[in-house]
Amino acid sequence: MKKIIILGTIILMLFLTGCGKKGMDDIVNDLDKLISNLTTYQIEGDLQITNNDDTYNYDILVSYEKPNKYRVSLTNISNDHEQIILKNDEGVYVVTPSLNKSFKFQSDWPNNNSQVYLLDSLLKDIKNDQDKTFEEINDGYIITTKVTYPNNTNLVKQKITLDKDLNFKSVEVLDSNDIPQMIMKFNNIDLKANFDDNYFDLDSIIEQIDIDQNNNKEETDETVTIDDIIYPLYVPVGTALVDKEKVAKTDGERVILTFDGEKPFLLVEETASVEKEFSVVPTYGEPFLLADTVGALSSNSISWVSNGIEYYIVSDAMSQVELIEIASSISAIPTMK
Repeated sequence: MKKIIILGTIILMLFLTGCGKKGMDDIVNDLDKLISNLTTYQIEGDLQITNNDDTYNYDILVSYEKPNKYRVSLTNISNDHEQIILKNDEGVYVVTPSLNKSFKFQSDWPNNNSQVYLLDSLLKDIKNDQDKTFEEINDGYIITTKVTYPNNTNLVKQKITLDKDLNFKSVEVLDSNDIPQMIMKFNNIDLKANFDDNYFDLDSIIEQIDIDQNNNKEETDETVTIDDIIYPLYVPVGTALVDKEKVAKTDGERVILTFDGEKPFLLVEETASVEKEFSVVPTYGEPFLLADTVGALSSNSISWVSNGIEYYIVSDAMSQVELIEIASSISAIPTMK
């Protein structure tokens, strides 16, 4: 009788243990309930991007308010260059405080591709992938899913690490060789964040920029010049540089590089102009995160600002993927005087 009781106790314990163990469907359902019911959240984290042999690190602050307001601050650690991606009822903006300027897009961001730092985007990737894999680890879970980066087909999947309480810990976006190209680490997540009424208004950001600039105002009359022309490390086969022109601007210099051949394109480099009054510039295309900055990508052009230089590439003969390849190969830091 005693043996029967002991055996029954063991079977009951195994049954209860089995009932308490969660599988992939349980985890996905719990995540869906958690994230879908959020009205706000705020994330502090670190984002690392690999471009060829170079690594770029960002401090990142993500703020969200239901149903479709986002404010994402990206600060490049190497040069302290900050940009803010803002989405509200008026549109999508990329605010660049160093230029006292904002670029306004009529864009479907962030729904046009995967977003490694947005909880709702990660949930969407998890739910949409019927072939996702699930792994239980000592302190949590790893869910591996496909990703959607139409303009970077080399990015094929992501590993999402959660702790036992389903808090996001990290996301690794991998290429076809399983090498991480983006790593997002979640340092702090507030699922009940409180924001001021005007937190997602462009005017509130402009006011803060004005305050920061007044506190750090430096008078300078120096004209910035381009000391070294930066040439792309990647040029399509059958295409070569055929003309180079440097011209003076009122407040700096402009370099125009003409490439001709099978995939002709124009590359313009010019010293970035800082606006005296904050300005909003209507911009065609979509916000696009390059290795060290947020630029604008359209069907036939890509533009961005890096280290005080504005870059613009345009071609009617290349795809967006090829435009991005050229832009990504311009990684040398310009020397300015």
